[in-house]
Amino acid sequence: MRTAILAFCLFIASALPRLAPAQMQYPLSAAVSESGMIYVADRNLPGVWKIEGGKRSLFFEASKRYRTPLNAVRCLVIDKDGLLLAGDSATREVYRFDKEGKPLPLAAGGIGIPMSVAVNRKGELLVADLELHRIWKVPAAGGKPEQLAEVSAPRGLYIDSEDNVWVVSHGKNQVVRITTSGKVETVVEGRPFLFPHNLVLSPDKTAYVTDGYAKAVWKIPPGGKPEKWVSGDPLVNPVGLTWKKDNLLVVDPRANAVFEITPDGKVAKVAAQ
Repeated sequence: MRTAILAFCLFIASALPRLAPAQMQYPLSAAVSESGMIYVADRNLPGVWKIEGGKRSLFFEASKRYRTPLNAVRCLVIDKDGLLLAGDSATREVYRFDKEGKPLPLAAGGIGIPMSVAVNRKGELLVADLELHRIWKVPAAGGKPEQLAEVSAPRGLYIDSEDNVWVVSHGKNQVVRITTSGKVETVVEGRPFLFPHNLVLSPDKTAYVTDGYAKAVWKIPPGGKPEKWVSGDPLVNPVGLTWKKDNLLVVDPRANAVFEITPDGKVAKVAAQ
């Protein structure tokens, strides 16, 4: 009898929907829609949250089963049509969420670990592949990736107004720029950063870089040298980086938070009840 009761309880438990955690687990990346909606990639949820009006809710919850879509989501970006893109190392794929919130695969194989995704003026996807040390170009509608350039251990990328691809890496020179023809140019010589993750550019091409080990966001003026811009508390291990209008959003998995930094360097945690 006891065995039968236990089996029945297990059956009921498996039939009930799994309750999502009340808090983020290990956020890595963020993207902001035109309306101001913040999407946050949570590696350990696994899945994607959305934050709007100070409230956080689930946008997409992935399966806990490895090698299923977005089981290891690592990066987010908004495409030219306002749709969310996500890179996933579990399936070695980049997904576009349709208007119903369903993730659709875009790359037909060939990508190793997609650490960062950006979109150029044509709508093409540029993907930083940490495993294969490549920057890939994927057609806007999806298709076989085409190699743009080789970069040692690329982690983050950003596209400027001329469609040049800026890459932060763990290579010999930690910030490089790739022209539309595929030529790799050095922006920052050597290795001034301890553990860089991502970078973005302002309209005047001032670059900002998150550095997890330094607990800092670095600033690189055009033609200048890197300088620490914001560092220390409340930042613990800043990783993700994106724009929210004139402010920067920094995603910190160790602090389990998203921070907003104003142009004058003031840091505040993004409220998300």
